[in-house]
Amino acid sequence: MSDTRPPNTAPSTAHDWPTELYDAYVFDMDGTIYLGDELLPGAKRLITELRRRAIPVRFLSNNPTKDPDQYADKLARLGLPTPVGEIANTVVTTVRWLTSHHPDATVFAIAEDPLKRALARAGIAQSEDPEEIDIIIASYDRAFDYRKLQIAFDAIWFHKRAFFIATNPDRFCPFPGGRGQPDCAAVIAAIEACTGTTCRTVIGKPNASMLQAAIGDLDVRPERCVMVGDRLSTDIQMAARTGMRSAMPLTGESTLAEALALDSADRPTYVLDRIDRLIPAAAWEELGWSEDADPVP
Repeated sequence: MSDTRPPNTAPSTAHDWPTELYDAYVFDMDGTIYLGDELLPGAKRLITELRRRAIPVRFLSNNPTKDPDQYADKLARLGLPTPVGEIANTVVTTVRWLTSHHPDATVFAIAEDPLKRALARAGIAQSEDPEEIDIIIASYDRAFDYRKLQIAFDAIWFHKRAFFIATNPDRFCPFPGGRGQPDCAAVIAAIEACTGTTCRTVIGKPNASMLQAAIGDLDVRPERCVMVGDRLSTDIQMAARTGMRSAMPLTGESTLAEALALDSADRPTYVLDRIDRLIPAAAWEELGWSEDADPVP
């Protein structure tokens, strides 16, 4: 049976399963596929089953503290070997944005090594001299300090030559046990507060450029693709902006109550208590699945 509910219309409960399989699936990783170093319930058998059916699977993350190779290594360690070409994150999209829009700019990246390495490989000039900097990149940086903020302040406010962009809008990165760590939004806020300027563009989800990064190699219409992620403000918002279906497992930041409080156009198509409910209930019966086990070895 085909699913007749329009895209991004929320179900009334967390058990309203899709009744069909779609042509491709894009998965957020942190809080959706895994949390810390543990796969979330049902994730392994879901990905394995989609691949068995030759349905394309792609992974997409707003986290710029790892590059696609590092994500591929982590997924392999967790039992989900994935080609690097099927993974994209804000390291990839930030470099693409700069090479497309400002290839000759000199940048200062408030960022960790994966983004800095990617910028260097792309031939983008980097500097810590405020008199040379054209663009400040705000990112999730666990070594963010006053020195870096001063460089950004001098380049933007004192020398009045630079503007700033950001890799992603996330407030925090989720950790196991309900904890978290301040993310890029904290760096954005610090720069905006002291310079009196605003971030020119935020490249990560919900920016539609992330959709191209995820499925640009596939001949798939956005409306036949599902974005799966735990955050209403990024994953689900990107789906709403691009005409994708969306599914929000209740394993990360956002809650069912928060989803139902949104206008219908902004809600996830599905809210799921576990991620493997993306497989229709009829297929669960055929496969002999239950909620008590993830039987894929």
